[in-house]
Amino acid sequence: MEAHQHSPDSSSEECTVLEAPPGKNTCPQHAGKVSDLFCSACECALCEECVSDHGEHPKVPLGRGLEQHRSSLQERLGTVQARLPQISDALSFIREILQQLTNQRASIEEDIQSSFEDLHKQLDVRKSVLLMELEVTYGLKQKVLQAQVDSLARGEGDIAATCTQTEEALAGEACVASLQAEQELGERLAELAGLGLPCQPEENDQLDLVMETDGLRKSIHNLGTIVTTSAVASQSEAMGIGLEQCIVGHPASVTIVTRDKSGGACKSGNAILSAEVFTPDGSIVDGEIVDHKNGTYEFVYTVPKEGNFSLALRLYDQHIKGSPFKLTVARALEVSPSTTTATNSAANATPSTGSSEGAKRRGKSPGQKKKGSKRASSALGTPRRKTQNPIEDDLIFRIGTKGRNKGEFTNLQGVAASSSGRILIADSNNQCVQIFSNEGEFKSRFGVRGRSPGQLQRPTGVAVHPSGDIIIADYDNKWVSIFSCEGKFKAKLGSGRLMGPKGVSVDQNGHVIVVDNKACTVFIFQLTGKLITKFGSRGNGDKQFAGPHFAAVNKNNEIIVTDFHNHSVKVFTPEGELVLKFGSNGEGNGQFNAPTGVAVDVNGNIIVADWGNSRIQVFDGSGSFLSYINTSADPLYGPQGLALTSDGHVVVADSGNHCFKVYRYLQ
Repeated sequence: MEAHQHSPDSSSEECTVLEAPPGKNTCPQHAGKVSDLFCSACECALCEECVSDHGEHPKVPLGRGLEQHRSSLQERLGTVQARLPQISDALSFIREILQQLTNQRASIEEDIQSSFEDLHKQLDVRKSVLLMELEVTYGLKQKVLQAQVDSLARGEGDIAATCTQTEEALAGEACVASLQAEQELGERLAELAGLGLPCQPEENDQLDLVMETDGLRKSIHNLGTIVTTSAVASQSEAMGIGLEQCIVGHPASVTIVTRDKSGGACKSGNAILSAEVFTPDGSIVDGEIVDHKNGTYEFVYTVPKEGNFSLALRLYDQHIKGSPFKLTVARALEVSPSTTTATNSAANATPSTGSSEGAKRRGKSPGQKKKGSKRASSALGTPRRKTQNPIEDDLIFRIGTKGRNKGEFTNLQGVAASSSGRILIADSNNQCVQIFSNEGEFKSRFGVRGRSPGQLQRPTGVAVHPSGDIIIADYDNKWVSIFSCEGKFKAKLGSGRLMGPKGVSVDQNGHVIVVDNKACTVFIFQLTGKLITKFGSRGNGDKQFAGPHFAAVNKNNEIIVTDFHNHSVKVFTPEGELVLKFGSNGEGNGQFNAPTGVAVDVNGNIIVADWGNSRIQVFDGSGSFLSYINTSADPLYGPQGLALTSDGHVVVADSGNHCFKVYRYLQ
C-alpha cells in the first residue's frame, strides 16, 4: 500500500473556505449589496435597502457624493493646516518666554547668592570690628587695673617685710649694738606709714555687649522678595478718555487693568508694561507709567503736536486688548469742554503729572529775569529769525531714518560722547547701542534683545566711563549693564533696587549716576555695583522728582537732573543736597515743557533739551537763560538725550524724526 504523506501543516479537520473580499463600494450595513447613492445629510453611502431609512434626506449619486465629501475634507484639512504657522509661532514665542523665565531664575539665583555672600562678608567684618573693639577696650582697662594691682602688691610686700624685721628686732635684747638698726627700721616704718597707695579702684569691670538683633532678625526675615504677577496681555484692558483723544500740550491719562488668563483682576503691581504714542512713521512719546500696586496702572503722556496718532500699550512685550488704539490729538479749541475737563481731571488724578497747579506753585526761572527773545508760537518752537537772538550755530549733519538696520533707529533715546571721538546712541526699540564717529560715520552696533544679563530690553540711557566701558540704562530690565568698549558684556548693577532707570552719567570719581524715572530717585553706584547713596522721591518739592529723565555732572562734581513732569532742572551735591533749581512750565525763555537731555560745557553752561517745546536752551551755571541753539533749518521733534562731542559740538537724539543731529556750538 502506498503511504499517504502529510505536510507538517496538514490537519485532519476540514479546510476553511476563504471568501473573496468585499468590493470597494459594498454597503457596510447589508452584506452583498452595492452602494450607489450618497446621503448628503448623513454623509454616508446607501444601497437599495438603506434608502428607506433615509426618507426625505437629499441624496446624490455615490460618485458625486464621495467627491463632495473629499472636497469638504480637503477644505477642513486646509483650514487646520493654516493654523500650523500660527501654532508654530506661538510655540516658538512661548518657548522663548520659558527660556527667558529660566534665564531670569538663574540670574536671580545668582543675585541672591551674591547678595547673601556680601551680607556674610559684612557680618564677618562687623564681627572682626567688635572683637577688635573688645580687645582694645579690655586692654585699656586691664592695663590700668594691672598697674594698680602691681603697685598695691609691691606696697604690701614692702610693709610686710619691714614689719617682720621690726618684730624680730623687738623680740631681741635691747642694746646699743641694735640701736642703729632699730632707728633705720623706725625711719622705714615712718616712710611706709605715709606711703600713698592706690587703694581705690581706678577702673571698673564693666564690659557689656549690646546686640539689637530683634530688628535685624525681622529685617532678615523680610529680606528680599520674589516679585511676579499672573497678568497676561490677552486679557488685560485699558480705559479712559486718553485712549481716544487728548489736547496738544496737556497731560492725558489712561488706566490699564491687568488680568490673569481666566480674566480675573490681578491684585498686585510690578507688571512690566510699556506704552508709546507714535505716528505712522514711528514712536515719539513715552510718557510715564505709574504703578498703583493693586493691579492697575496709569499711563500719563503729553503730545506736543496735533494730528492722528496710535497709542500702543504692551504687557510683557505683547499688545493688550484693543492695542494699538487710534488717538486724535487736537488743540484746545477743537475739543469739547467736557472732553477737556475729563482729560485734565484724569491727568491731574496722578500725582506725578506736573499739573498746571503744580507749575503755579513753583517760582519763576532765574532765566526770566534776563532779557531774551520771544519764542515763536510754533509747536516746534525754534526761533526762525536771527534777530530773535539764538546762538549763531547751525546744523552740521543729521544721521538716521526709521528702521532696524545700521544707521537706522526706532525711538532713539540716550546719547553719549567719548573722549576718543565716538558718538553712542541708545536705540531703544531696536534693543541696541549704535556707535558713530564724530563725523557721523557708522562704526559698530551691539545688543541682543532679551531679559537675561548681557541682553537689552529697552536701553534708554548711555554713558562712557573713563575706563572706556560703556554703561547702559535698561528701563524694562530694571538694571544698568556694563559693556566693554568692544560691546562685550561685563556686569550689571542695580538689579533689585532700580524700578525704571532712564538716564546714566559718570561723575569725576568714576561713580555711576543712575536716574530712576519710575522710582523718582537718583542712585549713585560704584562700578562694582556697591550703592554709595541715593536721594529723591516722588513729588514737586525741592528734593523730589516727577519722572526725572537724564543727568550730567559739572566740574564741581555736582549732579544736574532734568525733572520732566515738574518742568525744571535741579542741581545737587554728590550727597543729594539741593544747590540750584530753575525752570517752570511754559514756552518763554528759560521755561520748559518737559525737559529731557542735559549736558555741561567747559565753562559750566548747562545745555537742556526741551522735549515738549522741541528746542535746545542754554543756561549759565546759575540757571539764568542765555540763548537757544539754532535748530530752525531742520526743526526738532521731541528731542531726548543730549551730549557734547569731544570736538565741542552738540549732539541730540531727535526721537520723533528717528535721527540724531550734530550742531555747531560756540562756547
